Amino acid sequence: MGLFDKLAGWLGLKKKEVHVLCLGLDNSGKTTIINKLKPSNAQTQDIVPTIGFSIEKFKTSSLSFTVFDMSGQGRYRNLWEHYYKEGQAIIFVIDSSDKLRMVVAKEELDTLLSHPDIKHRRLPILFFANKMDLRDAISSVKVCQLLSLENIKDKPWHICASDALKGEGLQEGVDWLQG
Repeated sequence: MGLFDKLAGWLGLKKKEVHVLCLGLDNSGKTTIINKLKPSNAQTQDIVPTIGFSIEKFKTSSLSFTVFDMSGQGRYRNLWEHYYKEGQAIIFVIDSSDKLRMVVAKEELDTLLSHPDIKHRRLPILFFANKMDLRDAISSVKVCQLLSLENIKDKPWHICASDALKGEGLQEGVDWLQG
């Protein structure tokens, strides 16, 4: 059973379509993570940067998923808010080796959390501190501190260290979502 089956159970959904927003700055690994979460027969070999956004639809045993993979390039970030109302969960991906843009990631997260379509909803947020395989990567604890995640009091959230290329850390997110 994949991440999205477990997410569906956690959200109390059966035989429905679930909308998951996958957000984060460009080059954080969003598309690679989504690809790894899909059934193996639906995975693609060549991952290219997302321009604008892509919509991934796939089915698991009990659900039909629509994942909005939103480009993290600066000029596209203002498009994210058009999909907030649809979202039932958020996956926020951080490049843990990109210390210079950690401040930008925090600004985008703060903007997301204060948006009227998100602010008063108890959407689960799964954070992936991605690219842990890189030498310059900082720990998920440090990412948590830099993004001030402890200040999120009104939504269930969890952070996982991950290496999307190998799929490492994704299971921890699955375990949290089913708990």
